[in-house]
Amino acid sequence: MLSDADLKFGTVTDEEGAEIELTEGRYARFVRSHHRPLRAEAFTKLLGVYEAHRNTCAASFSANVKSDLFYARARKYPSALEAALHPDNIPVSVYTNLISAVHDKLPLLHRYLRLRKQVLGLDDLHMYDIHVPLVMDTADTVPYADAQEQVLRAFAPLGQEYTAAARQGLGNRWVDVYETPNKRSGAYSWGAYDTNPFILLNYQETLRDVYTLAHEMGHTMHSYFTRRTQPYTYGNYTLFVAEVASTLNEALLTHYLLEHTTDPAVRLAIVNNNLDNIRGTLYRQTMFAEFEKTTHEAAEAGEALTADHLSEMFYDLNKTYHGPDTVSDDLIAIEWARIPHFYRSFYVYKYATGISAAQALAQQIITEGAPAVERYLRFLSRGSSAYSIDLLRDAGVDMTSPEPVSQALGVFGSLLDEMEQLLVQTGRLTPEAVGS
Repeated sequence: MLSDADLKFGTVTDEEGAEIELTEGRYARFVRSHHRPLRAEAFTKLLGVYEAHRNTCAASFSANVKSDLFYARARKYPSALEAALHPDNIPVSVYTNLISAVHDKLPLLHRYLRLRKQVLGLDDLHMYDIHVPLVMDTADTVPYADAQEQVLRAFAPLGQEYTAAARQGLGNRWVDVYETPNKRSGAYSWGAYDTNPFILLNYQETLRDVYTLAHEMGHTMHSYFTRRTQPYTYGNYTLFVAEVASTLNEALLTHYLLEHTTDPAVRLAIVNNNLDNIRGTLYRQTMFAEFEKTTHEAAEAGEALTADHLSEMFYDLNKTYHGPDTVSDDLIAIEWARIPHFYRSFYVYKYATGISAAQALAQQIITEGAPAVERYLRFLSRGSSAYSIDLLRDAGVDMTSPEPVSQALGVFGSLLDEMEQLLVQTGRLTPEAVGS
């Protein structure tokens, strides 16, 4: 209620000089703007309001952590982290391996951020510069009918059973496609055990919307195969695996588009989109997960989670993750105060493990073919009939090992290599500038 109702962030001046109210919902759009003064103003004003309420936010955050500690100790868990992971039977090593594997690959992120500074032509890369796309989406619009066919062709490696089910859903009113008055924003997949799964889109005919359709179809097909196979008791799936099917579909769409695209500008847009997706989902969410681990451990050691202490911990992590070529602006220290996921403790790591498992499974499907597809369809059909970690292991990926995370970050590295080549090829960078 503090973030959504009580706090007022003032107004910002957009690209056309109009005054627009700044809200949490609009902030993501503003920091993606190619108009740098708008990005800087939105960043400064939004985080400045949280900074002005830093002690209230710290008291709220600290109370949530103390609640986690109380229940963990009451139930005799060694730590709040172990208490949070136990219901899904997730070993603590999954969490710690994730953080270690990402730290090992931080040089790739630092290299990408150096490239970002070069392409944007900036002397200093600030925190409000890291979300703006390096290249615009392709100017070509993608009608919804074409988007349907693109994702269905991208799903071809998953075999006839999967593509037939997806085509059935797309052709039988499972998708509410366009924006209408009073419709929920964004995109969403839902339904009940005894209904078809349904998708709400707000389709705008961009490349990002094609990816959104593929993503939501992943959730929908997971629900479809699970509910068709499992009794009601096991007819859903845990959050630990919820993002696997959706991000795997995005990986297959990327593979398809790059296989069928020779235009360097189009390839550049696709690669840029995927780099930012992996950075936001794997690197950023792991940084958040490490912050949760650090703050809970500090509280367990008897330290007070004051606003100063929380901001210092977050700032240090932010600086480590973003490296020496990014200016860690003072206000970024308060960003912890605006992350709602922190009130669902030890949740954000599932985004990072989910995309890692999805990348590994997608590579197996592309390279192995039928055996990997059979394992994957079995995974989609098993719902909650076994623990998530065992479901993924049977599908072909062992999340107790750091290897899937390292492989996913290897994909990031390969995309980064291609982006550097494409930037030279399209004249946006000189060969001498790459890697400098």
